[in-house]
Amino acid sequence: MAFSLYHLVREPKIKLDQNPLLLLLHGYGSNEEDLFSFASELPDEYYVISARAPYDLMYGSYAWYAINFDADENKFSDLDQARSSRDLIAGFIDELIDNYAIDAQKITLIGFSQGSILSYAVALSHPEKVQRVVAMSGYLNLDMMAENYAQNDFSSLKIFASHGTVDQVIPVDWARKVAPALEQLKIDVTYKEYPVGHGVAPQNFFDFRNWLAQTR
Repeated sequence: MAFSLYHLVREPKIKLDQNPLLLLLHGYGSNEEDLFSFASELPDEYYVISARAPYDLMYGSYAWYAINFDADENKFSDLDQARSSRDLIAGFIDELIDNYAIDAQKITLIGFSQGSILSYAVALSHPEKVQRVVAMSGYLNLDMMAENYAQNDFSSLKIFASHGTVDQVIPVDWARKVAPALEQLKIDVTYKEYPVGHGVAPQNFFDFRNWLAQTR
């Protein structure tokens, strides 16, 4: 079948009747190879699937939505494209469940930067599809959520959020608003910071891997 998103797959090394899924969503201007580079370090029982964003920026770079700069260097997210990608990812999860031996009750999104922002949008709009989120170097953009998202049942959703304290792309102040906002929705959230820029520190990787092991 033709999938709505191009993707790379690492099959589980431990095959169950149905395996849990880690779905990796890369950042702006990157591609599906980026986060997939640490697939071999992720637990053996998971399908690890890395999706390529739909908007082509040329030369192997892709985006989940456009970021436009005005004359004052303010960044504006293309919300129509972001919502379109949110729905695309939600549908893609269904396609994966239909085509691989994936446990629909054990879906985790792992996003970096723009992929992290979209992970929040998918999980809060569709908590029935996503049980856990690892959101690195992103922030919560409530304009990307589905209408009436706040009325959803978040009792099964757990989120690990992390950020670099010297991030020059997305200010850490934006990330610090995430945990209070999620707690207001009664979502189980773990928030950590690392003394790095816009990237994934080794300690960040170990911490979220431990968190995955503890929150199965």
